[in-house]
Amino acid sequence: MEVLLESLEQDALVIDLRIGPFWTAVVSTGCGLAATVAVHGLEGDPPVVEAGHLTGGSARRTAQLALSSSSLERSIGVAAMNSLISPPEDGLEINALDLLLRLGAGKRVVLVGHFPFVPRLRAGVRTLWVLEKTPLPGDLPEGLAEEVVPLADLLAISASALVYGGLDRLLALRRPGALVVLLGPSAPLTPLWFDLGVDIVSGSRVIDIPWVLRQLGEGAIFHQLRQQGVRLCTLVKPGVGL
Repeated sequence: MEVLLESLEQDALVIDLRIGPFWTAVVSTGCGLAATVAVHGLEGDPPVVEAGHLTGGSARRTAQLALSSSSLERSIGVAAMNSLISPPEDGLEINALDLLLRLGAGKRVVLVGHFPFVPRLRAGVRTLWVLEKTPLPGDLPEGLAEEVVPLADLLAISASALVYGGLDRLLALRRPGALVVLLGPSAPLTPLWFDLGVDIVSGSRVIDIPWVLRQLGEGAIFHQLRQQGVRLCTLVKPGVGL
């Protein structure tokens, strides 16, 4: 995470910040998204220490919250970082299921994070292991990562790991030659990932900011945001074929 934050060359004011139940958005030079993760009790420090004072401040400074011990501040920080990263114009528009089916056909796949498309993905690959913090039927607990990640030909990691933590650990567990995909709206769309062990970054770019802010504030899930305000964007490391 520190490498990504240090790579931010520009700064801008935080124009708007919204925290919905599923997605957090920060608007600066663009609109960045991140999964909303709120884990806190009713006592102790507030989950967002500077709540009410972030809008109008530095987006780069707000992005530093990605390193916070508070999960909700990390959501804000990742969204702020994404708001400062301009997605390349030549990004591919392909949904995550199609991408993983194309890359994972006949292969052993580890998916970190349970996505709605798991049953269809399982039917289209040789073997699928799903690691999840709160396992659903057929999933494995995330504590088994050390056992299954080194077995993968294709390792697909939810970008929510940037908020939850543990991404560096997962990348360190991959076997040499395994293809690594980082996917989800929280993924920073920067080719810097290619130097960090990720081969494909599949994220999103917001094209209708007011609509997305209203929708996520009213409890929209990502499928609803995509109806009008968000487009998919995938970056592929040079030399990796799709």
